Amino acid sequence: MTDYFGSCLCGTAKFQITGEFESFYLCHCKHCQKDTGSAHAANLFSVSAQLTWLSGADAVTSFTLPGTRHSKSFCQWCGSALPNTQAKGLLVVPAGCLDTQVSMAPVAHLFTASKADWDEGLHQLPSYKCLPE
Repeated sequence: MTDYFGSCLCGTAKFQITGEFESFYLCHCKHCQKDTGSAHAANLFSVSAQLTWLSGADAVTSFTLPGTRHSKSFCQWCGSALPNTQAKGLLVVPAGCLDTQVSMAPVAHLFTASKADWDEGLHQLPSYKCLPE
């Protein structure tokens, strides 16, 4: 069994996940674009892993978009996306909030009909290790 650790940007909320992820999706739906402010969300999913809040559980807020199954959890202080258990029996973990490396790669793109127009050919852009001068 694997242990993963993660936190929010300000460090208030810290957590541990014990178990394995069954899938890793990049979701391009309009809801995930709004949630992330980017082209897609990168989320790991598990029906068996256990989430334990190590600190800051009281700083975690959740939001479910009315009339949908779309839900997210985030730190009320810094706004960082955090693990969500709003769907019964399903743990959804934003990949970027993990401090532990994940060996699993994304397995699929979801809702590509909603893909951002500018999300094409990005692998061809110049790459920098830090902010260019």
